Amino acid sequence: MAGGLEIRQDDEVVVVTLDRPPDNAFTVDMCRTLSELLESPPAGARLIRLRGSHGVFCRGRDRSANGTEAALATVDALASATRGLSETSLVTVAEVDGDAAGFGVGLVAQCDVSVATSGSRFWFPEVTHGLAPALVLSWLPRVVGRRDAFWLTATGGQLMAVDAQRIGLLNFVEASDGLATRVNAVIASLLQYSAEVHAEIKRDLRDFDEVGQAAAYRMARDRLLLASVTDGT
Repeated sequence: MAGGLEIRQDDEVVVVTLDRPPDNAFTVDMCRTLSELLESPPAGARLIRLRGSHGVFCRGRDRSANGTEAALATVDALASATRGLSETSLVTVAEVDGDAAGFGVGLVAQCDVSVATSGSRFWFPEVTHGLAPALVLSWLPRVVGRRDAFWLTATGGQLMAVDAQRIGLLNFVEASDGLATRVNAVIASLLQYSAEVHAEIKRDLRDFDEVGQAAAYRMARDRLLLASVTDGT
């Protein structure tokens, strides 16, 4: 246990369980621990399996800290963890059984693959606190589109899992008793292929997202040519 995160390694898979009831809300220390894990994973690790406990995934960040310094530390930690999920070379899989709100939805959306039970709910509560969720809006429109991003953050409306899947927040929706089986199958499918190729796919997705379409085509051509020549095909 590391301050609300239970971390264990099972061969190539690192299982990270959020264990801070009742909300599994992230603290600064939890964000820092996750960021360090993503940046410097243990030897032999290829994949992170992120899950919640106590019937909740994560209802956001801890809001008990007060003052400017505390706010700055919190924002920096949240941004670092969000960036870490995007930039890590490890494959990341979210296993969601229960509520995901605010930063919790960010964790789900930033993972490479996300699976949730049909009864899980997703929402952004920041508007109820009088806040525009700037960190969320830095990535949400790319995932769900501008209009859904506006509606979700402007109203705090809740999505059931099937609707979260429809707009791109989830890959798969399962019944509660089938969640672990589906996640195990997802992980088995991923682990049968090259970790290096998965890292390259993640790099290309990230790089191509940051440039215009014409530049992305040129970058893709150059990388494919280099890989083909190196592979001898």
